[in-house]
Amino acid sequence: MRDRRSVRVGKTSVAGTNRDFHRVLWLTLALFLSYSCVAMSLPVTSVYVITHLGFGNGLAGLAVGIAFASTIATRGMAGRMADHRGGKYCMGRGLCAYALAGLVCLAAGWPGLPGPAAYGVLILGRLLLGVGESLTIVGLLAWGFGIMGPQRSGRVIALVGMGLYGAFALGSPIGLALFDRTGFAGVMGACALVPLVGLAMVLPVARIAPHVGERPPFWRIIGRIWEPGLVVGLQGVGFAAIGAFMPLLFLHRGWSHPALGLTCFGGAFVLVRLLFGHLPDRIGGVPVALVSMAIEAVGQYLLWTAPGPAVALAGAFLTGLGCSMIFPAMGVEVVRRIPPHLRGTAMGGFAAFQDLAYGVTGPVTGLLADRFGYGVVFLIGGLAASLGFALVVAIARQDREQMA
Repeated sequence: MRDRRSVRVGKTSVAGTNRDFHRVLWLTLALFLSYSCVAMSLPVTSVYVITHLGFGNGLAGLAVGIAFASTIATRGMAGRMADHRGGKYCMGRGLCAYALAGLVCLAAGWPGLPGPAAYGVLILGRLLLGVGESLTIVGLLAWGFGIMGPQRSGRVIALVGMGLYGAFALGSPIGLALFDRTGFAGVMGACALVPLVGLAMVLPVARIAPHVGERPPFWRIIGRIWEPGLVVGLQGVGFAAIGAFMPLLFLHRGWSHPALGLTCFGGAFVLVRLLFGHLPDRIGGVPVALVSMAIEAVGQYLLWTAPGPAVALAGAFLTGLGCSMIFPAMGVEVVRRIPPHLRGTAMGGFAAFQDLAYGVTGPVTGLLADRFGYGVVFLIGGLAASLGFALVVAIARQDREQMA
């Protein structure tokens, strides 16, 4: 009798686990569609600023990076909203901000608008896009943790990343193709529409009540997670370099298919998440991050030295392989250090390190590219990944000393 009862309980537990996984998978699909507005606009923004508005690489990099600066400034707010009001509430507000950002950027392409005015409107739209990204991603992570539990936090982060970078792999070339056929207005019109589809998908999914507990200041939480956060930030330099400047590298050198590098990066990223997304939960985040950082560094150095498009594409592919698991690997470390009622805020602060890398990399490397060429952008990405590898080694050493 006891054995039959335990079998029934086991089957119920497995069914519940599968149901929870499918709910998070559905939310990830909604994110995939919605994040296309970010992915489609990313390469188009820099190309539009240079080729249509007539500004240089520095202002093009600023237009790309300003969205990440906005995201950094609102990560703490997004985390508090997710912890207080729940992940569903936070994500829904983010998807609305995405749609509004697309409409504002659409206005930047108004015919006859002077270049400086168009650039100013574009910057405003990019700032709104950053707010939407902060709310959407933090909200989904908090919602997913509530659905699947902290013991599968690495799996949640891996799924969310698959949605993000799957959209990046497909959305970036789609954005460039739309830009060629329909112009800037066509791309931004699509960017305003797809988040509304995602919003319609997430509204029927049940909310998870937020945890209750004492809430220390945001900067005290950052003090607990700055090391894994810095690792993620250093990883983000390579991603930002590819997102902002790889199409321009191909165009500058006369290589065909400038969007293919973004597809190689995103495809490799998603492939690793599919095959190895379970590893941080199973073996821990530090070993996964060590291998990943080394691969990213190799990929960036290949891009720096690439004599032709084939080597550049290989570098983009290796960078995608390396970047893929660093965020979930270090995210597991963050969840391990923080109690449940603070995890939304903690993940907001953790992600802000990556946003900072995205925001700074664009304008700084853009100025350097003006003087030294596009190759130097990827040299900086390789050096950042190498430094990140050294920091993960230091974290591993610290963990061993604490266990001794």
